Order: sequence, then C-alpha cells, then structure tokens
Amino acid sequence: MAPSVPRTHAAAALRMKQIALDNQDRTIRRLRAQLSTKRRGLAATKKELEDTQVALEASHKVIVGLTEIGLSMSKNIEKMKVKKQLVRENHVECHQKFQAHIHKA
Repeated sequence: MAPSVPRTHAAAALRMKQIALDNQDRTIRRLRAQLSTKRRGLAATKKELEDTQVALEASHKVIVGLTEIGLSMSKNIEKMKVKKQLVRENHVECHQKFQAHIHKA
C-alpha cells in the first residue's frame, strides 16, 4: 500500500492544479467578456457624445445666425423709426405752411 499512496497524492495534486487552472481560465474568459461589454458601452457613449457635440455646434451656429438677423432687423427698425419721425416732422411743417397760406388768403 505504501507505493500507491504517493501516486494517489500526486494524482490528487494534479487534479487540484487542473481544477485551479480551469477556474482561472473561466475567470479570465468572464473578465474578457465583461471588458468587451464595457468597451462597447464606452464606444456607444463616445458616439453619443460626439453626436451631441455636433448638434450643439449646429445649434450654436443657428443661434449666431438668428442673433445676426435680429441685430440687422433692429438696425432696420431704428432706421424706419427715424424715417417715420422725419416724415411726421415734414408733414407737420407742410400742414403749418398750408394753414398759414390759408390764413393769409
């Protein structure tokens, strides 16, 4: 019986080492799968952020364009107000001259 005991211990030790290696292999595969999943998630998040950045830049351009249009319209409105005031003043002046002319007659 003595000669078979070392072989049994050696076989058991080998089986234990094989089990440990199998466990490590499973753990490594699981961790690689998790890493792959995380990378895909990060890639999707990165793509979303890039799309959002593009949309924000486009919105910014639209806002700048609208602001320029608004400023242009404000200038035009101011010019029209000045013109309207001049027309009003000319009308009043004309009216006064006409009244003075009628008064003379």
